[in-house]
Amino acid sequence: MKAKDLMIPLHECLTPDMPLVRAAHLLKTAKRSEEMVGVKGLPVLDQSGKMVGFLSIGDILKAVFPSYMSLMNLGDFTWDGMVEDFAKKAACKHVSNIMTTDIITVPDEAPLMECVDHMLKYNVRRLPVIDKTGKVVGMLYERDVFYEITRAMDKGAEGVCK
Repeated sequence: MKAKDLMIPLHECLTPDMPLVRAAHLLKTAKRSEEMVGVKGLPVLDQSGKMVGFLSIGDILKAVFPSYMSLMNLGDFTWDGMVEDFAKKAACKHVSNIMTTDIITVPDEAPLMECVDHMLKYNVRRLPVIDKTGKVVGMLYERDVFYEITRAMDKGAEGVCK
């Protein structure tokens, strides 16, 4: 099995100049399949369609939580209302300011074992799949790879495991 056989075709993408509030909305509403809505990350494409980054839910959480907060001894500090305040401030940031630019991709012809290797080696849960021209054509999700592995296990375990 190849990446192209298991990938979800790409229907939505982000642009570097897109405001974070719009990008977050797309993450919440993007169709992953016929029965699933919402994704945990999307590729960021420039005007020519070249992938220049990736934005995930984790990137958005990091944008809302200032890095200096983890360095402080907050003691009895109150957290009430902080997420809302920081979220409002982050809403107009551009995707390019917080996206991940060190992108791990796989070719559409990559064997599934190569995809698993990339997911484990680089600790990623989703892989953009690219065609021969370098265009992003789909996404390969950890969950879909897991389901394929369990299907193979089920077939191989018939009558063997008791």
